[in-house]
Amino acid sequence: MSRGYSFLSENRFLHAASIAAVVALALSGCTTQKKELTTGSIPSASFSKPVQSMNATELAGAAETVGKAYERNPNDRNAGLNYANVLKMTGRNQQALAVMQQVAIRFPTDREVLAAYGKSQAAAGQLEQALVTISRAQTPDRPDWKLKSAEGAILDQLGRASEARERYREALQIQPNEPTVLSNIGMSYLLNKDLKTAETYLRSAVEQPGADSSVRQNLALAIGLQGRFAEAEKIAKQELSPDQAEANLRYLRSIMSQQNAWQKLAKEDQGTN
Repeated sequence: MSRGYSFLSENRFLHAASIAAVVALALSGCTTQKKELTTGSIPSASFSKPVQSMNATELAGAAETVGKAYERNPNDRNAGLNYANVLKMTGRNQQALAVMQQVAIRFPTDREVLAAYGKSQAAAGQLEQALVTISRAQTPDRPDWKLKSAEGAILDQLGRASEARERYREALQIQPNEPTVLSNIGMSYLLNKDLKTAETYLRSAVEQPGADSSVRQNLALAIGLQGRFAEAEKIAKQELSPDQAEANLRYLRSIMSQQNAWQKLAKEDQGTN
């Protein structure tokens, strides 16, 4: 609900939780709207493993390979989508946005292209523009739950939690018990410092068929932010390569070391319940 953000001073830790949520997703190689590469444009023999399980060095090589395919034929829709996706996975959000701008110019009515363009805008910090693009991709007569969920994630980043959760509810009406949507709802509550409710939704998401590693990483974050690091560490290590697991754990430890922010947040939650 998978990776431009900075860490905060102690008196702004309410926002630190939201930044933690977004960055943790990037560390696990996903976002709340993780999208598999479009097939057909990348020679399967080029990679020895799925890009989602690659470390940083391997992803850089994958970006070079996919970039060459895009350079050979910039009018190839799938090549553009694939290249932008890998660029985002390597943190090169501005370059991914530039690629998607060109793809969107060539395919202005393609829903998948518009959706990917909107997500690239959001990743690059252009949140209001992303909402407009996502709205263009949506069709009222046949709404797409993925776009509803993506819109909710953007609204959450804008601090419009009630609107975001309405979009998630609409997504669940179309796709009941979808783990990525349940995960996004959990993260919405996490961003608003309601860690117990966040954990409830994330546990529900993890229990659904099809829940992937990104959902479990979000649950690990919610548990870790409550100070239960041993439990969070156990979850964070599941189904990740050693490099990815260690990257996530380093990030979680860095959050804990910031002026005991986790413990302070937990105590504040207890005082409000």
